[in-house]
Amino acid sequence: MPDVSIILPCYNAEAFLNEAVESARAQTYSSKEIIVIDDGSTEPETAAALAALPDDVRVVHQENRGLPSARNRGFEEATGRYVLPLDCDDWIEPTYVTDAVALIDGREDAFVFPWIDAFGQFEAKLEKHWNLAEQLVANQMPYCMLIPRVLWTRVGGYDETMRLGYEDWEFNIRLGLSGAEGLCLAQHVFHYRVAATGMLQAVAHQRHGQLWRAIQERHTDDYRPGRFIGHLRAWSDRPKAHATWKLLAFYAAHRLLPDAAFARLFRRVLQGSHLRREAARG
Repeated sequence: MPDVSIILPCYNAEAFLNEAVESARAQTYSSKEIIVIDDGSTEPETAAALAALPDDVRVVHQENRGLPSARNRGFEEATGRYVLPLDCDDWIEPTYVTDAVALIDGREDAFVFPWIDAFGQFEAKLEKHWNLAEQLVANQMPYCMLIPRVLWTRVGGYDETMRLGYEDWEFNIRLGLSGAEGLCLAQHVFHYRVAATGMLQAVAHQRHGQLWRAIQERHTDDYRPGRFIGHLRAWSDRPKAHATWKLLAFYAAHRLLPDAAFARLFRRVLQGSHLRREAARG
């Protein structure tokens, strides 16, 4: 049985499917399996691309149930001790799995996350840090993490009702609240495609306030002001991308402002972060 299962949800994604699959096949770690979950694709081009995949790639078909369901199906089909989700429009460097397995060193109470190379609509090299308090306000973890299969089972998998996005953000919060430790692979080995038509930009960002509220409703106790401030204090000395006061201010703004006003604030913050990335790149 393999040590690592690389799972690739696929829905009408023939344009980039081969690049993603080949990056999984090119991993220097030999004890691996590759599973593509076809989430009810409807395009003939995708069907042809799936049928043409190499024999060492297993394809599992299901009716269309959305990305969180496809990821869960991948974990269910996986036989490896560790699972690495990879979307079909992204790709990974050949050494990612080897270095991640070495870092986790047999543990089942931790997960490994890499730094990100964002490309496409904008380009940026993103350094990530695991900080649970920050995670409650902004999703800092990439979805493409090496996760022990037993840890996925312990926290209950991805919430399949979150079909509009942020299912990975909510899942990562549950990882943190379960006590799991995030281990940083400080290399830009995950290449994340940013596209205006992608799920994150086209859907989730447009409904950010609504979706974040849905996350808070799933973790009511940890988002109560007293508990939330306790998280900020407990994690105040750990690395993070945003100052503690900014996290508190954004939390307060979401609770106090009407949805329309908060949506405008979020778009301004997001636009500012994009401009800073472009400036750094230039």
